[in-house]
Amino acid sequence: MKETPLSNCERRFLLRAIEEKKRLDGRQTYDYRNIKISFGTDYGCCIVELGKTRVLGQVSCELVSPKLNRATEGILFFNLELSQMAAPAFEPGRQSDLLVKLNRLLERCLRNSKCIDTESLCVVAGEKVWQIRVDLHLLNHDGNIIDAASIAAIVALCHFRRPDVSVQGDEVTLYTPEERDPVPLSIHHMPICVSFAFFQQGTYLLVDPNEREERVMDGLLVIAMNKHREICTIQSSGGIMLLKDQVLRCSKIAGVKVAEITELIQKALENDQKVRKEGGKFGFAESIANQRITAFKMEKAPVDTSDVGEKAEEIIAEAEPPSEVSVSNPVLWTPGTAQIGEGIENSWGDLEDSEKEDEDEGGSDEAIILDNVKMDTGVDISNIGSQDAPIVLSDSEEEEMIILEPDKSPKKIRTQTIGVKQEKAASKKPMKKRKKKRAVN
Repeated sequence: MKETPLSNCERRFLLRAIEEKKRLDGRQTYDYRNIKISFGTDYGCCIVELGKTRVLGQVSCELVSPKLNRATEGILFFNLELSQMAAPAFEPGRQSDLLVKLNRLLERCLRNSKCIDTESLCVVAGEKVWQIRVDLHLLNHDGNIIDAASIAAIVALCHFRRPDVSVQGDEVTLYTPEERDPVPLSIHHMPICVSFAFFQQGTYLLVDPNEREERVMDGLLVIAMNKHREICTIQSSGGIMLLKDQVLRCSKIAGVKVAEITELIQKALENDQKVRKEGGKFGFAESIANQRITAFKMEKAPVDTSDVGEKAEEIIAEAEPPSEVSVSNPVLWTPGTAQIGEGIENSWGDLEDSEKEDEDEGGSDEAIILDNVKMDTGVDISNIGSQDAPIVLSDSEEEEMIILEPDKSPKKIRTQTIGVKQEKAASKKPMKKRKKKRAVN
């Protein structure tokens, strides 16, 4: 994936800000970004953060055969990897021109400057020597990779401890860290790279350019120097012509910056060594700042529990008493049943729409039947209502019992289902009497 190019507006804005001696992150012209160094649980593992640029350094070692032309010297190997995790523009499985240039610059800065005593890595001359491998992984890219990588490499080498060995005749014995304390590497000096970005054909100069400033710069000057102001390597890229005074000014600035970074590295190494000796907690997890969303730990706050009882009594005394809870009395509708509260309307006795229509149709038939009974028998209906036996009149399987009482509306009560034949017989008798009456008239 190709990197997103800057628009003309962004380019003009950056260049205009540089002309006015202003930077996007608020730094001055010669200011470095904040440097943070954290160590892992194993020796030789560290993470260096230069602003938002993060590099992981890991050092490993193994016994190998030496080179034929250097039989008494150990081997140093440096490898820098640019993964897509750092930036989408980096392609996996392919060495870009930037990666080749950075690896060569690291080798010249660290190996060719003789910062490590390679002769101390020899175990048996011509047979066994230590091969020290430095792997650097770019975790996040925000500009100035070479400075962060050089700091991570030298910090990991200073922090690394190799296993101790002993030679008895032709036998080489390798001891574990539990048997013997690991041995640190012999380091003469600490070379550190400092990058300078030039703009407008060398008119303007910035120290430690970030990713956006690198896109609009015309040239880059990298100076590798130690705290003794000894230049280990120098490289210029971009095709710009620099004057002697510009190079001398950059070298003076680099001397000041290298001295500050070297002091920071030594303090970080001393603090880690002190924590390990005291048996405290160490590692990447301990370097995460507390009270953040990404932190897995919180500082314990002391809690005073001496006067808990007194405080509880004060809280209870100041609190308002609870409101009285009203309890509903049970309502007895019929013997053997009870209901607490008002409840809701009973819907069991509601008739469905179809039943109501049947009831309306059957109402007119019942009126005719009742009239016939009164005309034929001449018995008052009020006398019938006084009798105990109810009159059952219905045309459905579920019979309805109508109790006729004086000065009261009739009540309908559900009764048991009776046979269909009895219902037809009861309904046919008054109809016959009505026909006979008509014939007499």
